[in-house]
This record gives sequence, C-alpha cells and structure tokens, in this order.
Amino acid sequence: MDRGESPAAFGALRVKALESLLVAKGLVDPAAVDALIDTYEHKVGPRNGARVVARAWSDPGYKRRLLTDANAALAELGYGGLQGEDMVVVENTAEVHNLVVCTLCSCYPWPVLGLPPVWYKSAPYRSRAVIDPRGVLSEFGLTIDEDVEVRVWDSTAELRYLVLPERPAGTDGWNEERLASLVTRDAMIGVANIATPGPGDHA
Repeated sequence: MDRGESPAAFGALRVKALESLLVAKGLVDPAAVDALIDTYEHKVGPRNGARVVARAWSDPGYKRRLLTDANAALAELGYGGLQGEDMVVVENTAEVHNLVVCTLCSCYPWPVLGLPPVWYKSAPYRSRAVIDPRGVLSEFGLTIDEDVEVRVWDSTAELRYLVLPERPAGTDGWNEERLASLVTRDAMIGVANIATPGPGDHA
C-alpha cells in the first residue's frame, strides 16, 4: 500500500477488485450490487432511524410504544426484517447516557441505521467501549458529566439496540421532517448528542 494512501481507500480498492473479479466470472450482477448499495445507503440508511426518533419526539404515544415494544413500533413505520428482527430502544435522559457496541463482531440494526461505520467494527472500539466508555466518548468529542450514568449495551445476533437521543431545546413546534434533519447516525449509536439548532435553523 502506498504510504500516502489511507486504509479506507486501500479497502475500497480491494472491494472494487473483488467485485470486478466476481462480475467477470459471472457470479455477481453489477446492477444488483448497485441496487443493494443504494438501498442501504439511501433507503435503509440512518434516515430511517432519524424518522423513528422524530416520531418519538413528537408523539408521546409512539414513544411509549417504541420503548416498550420496539419491534412493533418500528413495524408501524415499515421497518424491520434482516438484521433488525429483535430490537430494543434505549432512551437518553438528563440522568442516563446510552452507548451501543457489539463486542463479539459488528451486529448492527441495518433497517434503521444502514451499513455500520468502519470504526464501529474496529477492535479498539469494541473492547474499549465497555472498559472505558467515557474515554471513548471523549475521543468522539462528547464529554459526559460525572453525575450522568453511562450505560453500555452489547448488541448480539439475537438483539440489537438503538439509542433514542434527547430532543434538543429550541425545537418546539417543529414537524417530524425538520426534527429528523437534526438526527445523526452517531447520536443513535450514542457516540454523539443532538446539537441544539442555531438561529439559522429556525427559519
């Protein structure tokens, strides 16, 4: 690997080479690959989770259902299935901050978060998130006050977790679409909080 080339770029080249080989051998349809990638990047990506969060923020009844029976509540919005069969949603509050990890591999709720980021699958994150969650969060730029409890949830093939972030101040009267625009993938994993919107966001 060229010294100036990032590991991510090198990985992408390896994936492209493998895909080209499979296509050349007639084992993979490139159109099917493109459709799958498009689905998970744009349709089954974090925007689905953002919609779930926005609905929970704006509809107390839905929020209760989401925290009580996540599978049924997610199904109300059409989400579920492969890699999201058994879900639990945990809520961030002023007293508790939740963090999701998968210590064994990289189990991840694809239907609501799309494809897992590289760092989520990395050995350092998977081990240190359990041992030193505050330190890991600090490396993501998130400092949690000492009086706030940090809870770490270990996803498995049988059970996956989604964080319901705290709704930021200054969003009263916002519709679901505007609320969803604030929600990030990292906040739904627990390595970030939702930023309070600035003056320009209120227009």
